[in-house]
Amino acid sequence: MKLLFFDDFRLGALRGEEVVDLTPAVEEFADRSPQDLMRAVIEGWDALSDRLQAALEAGTGVPLSSVRVRPPVPQPLNIDCMARNYMENGTLPEPPPINGFPKTPNSIIGHGDTMVLQDIPASVFEGEAELAIVIGKRAQNVPASEAYDYIFGYMNLIDGSARGIGPRQNAFYQMKSRETFCPIGPYLVTADEVEDPQNLSVKLWTNGELMQDFNTNDMAYDIAKSIEFVTSLHTLEPGDVIATGTNHRGLHPFMDGDLVELEVEGLGRLGIDIRDDLKRTWKRETRHDRAEAGLEGVSPQLTGKYAPGEA
Repeated sequence: MKLLFFDDFRLGALRGEEVVDLTPAVEEFADRSPQDLMRAVIEGWDALSDRLQAALEAGTGVPLSSVRVRPPVPQPLNIDCMARNYMENGTLPEPPPINGFPKTPNSIIGHGDTMVLQDIPASVFEGEAELAIVIGKRAQNVPASEAYDYIFGYMNLIDGSARGIGPRQNAFYQMKSRETFCPIGPYLVTADEVEDPQNLSVKLWTNGELMQDFNTNDMAYDIAKSIEFVTSLHTLEPGDVIATGTNHRGLHPFMDGDLVELEVEGLGRLGIDIRDDLKRTWKRETRHDRAEAGLEGVSPQLTGKYAPGEA
C-alpha cells in the first residue's frame, strides 16, 4: 500500500492516480498528531491492514493532483543518515569506514514544498538522492540477519547539505540539520510492494535534466548492515527513518528557482522547489564533471553574497 497524508494531514492511500481518504477507517486515532497517527498505523499494521485495504478498495478517490501532499512521516523521533555509503559506481578501492549522522525532525518537508537556502556562507548547497527506510517496530541491536523484519516501508528522501560551514569538527550538524533540508515522500510504500530494495534505480532531475542516476546495489554497506549499525548506537522507534546514502558523482549546486525531482524506482516522484532570497549562482556542474576536468572540490560560487570579491 502507498500511504500518505494530504491537505490538513488526512490519512490516505494511493489508488492509481487517485487518493482515497482512509481517515474514517482509523477513527480511534482521530485525536492523535499526524506522526502519532502514522505510528499507530505502523505499529498496528497486522490488525489494521485488512481494514485499510477494504477502505481503499471501496472509497471514492480524488485526483492526486487536486490535493496538497504532506510528508508521510512528518516528525519522526529519529532521522539517521548513512555517510559515504556508496562505492561511487565501483570506483572506490574499498568501502569507507561505516559512519552516519542525524538530521533534525524539523528539517522535514514534503512533496511540493520548498527547500530554503539560508543566508549563510556555504561554499555550495546540494541535495543527495536517497532511498529511505521507515522502521516498523522498536529496534535495538538488530543483527543484519534480522534487519528486514524491522522495515515497515520505503520512501524517497533528499538529504539537503550546506557545504563548507565550520567548524570542521562539527560539520555534519551545521551542514545537514537546517530547516527544510529533509524532503521526503510523496508517500510511504509498504515493504511488501518493494520486491528487492537492494536493486532499485535512483534518479534525480534538476529543472528536467537528469543529474543523479545510480542503483542501490552500489551501497558500501547494504540495507541490513545499515540497520545493524544504526541500532547498535541507539534504539529506533516505529516511524523512524534511516537514509541509506547517495552516489556523490552527480551532486551539483541547488539554486533559486530550481525544481528538483527524485524518483527511487517504485516509490513515486518527489518534487520540491528551491528558494534563495540572495539569488546566489554557481556553475551547474556535477562532482563527476569536475573530476573529469581535473578540478578539485565543489563548484565555486559565481555571483551573490559570499561570492569571491562580492560583499
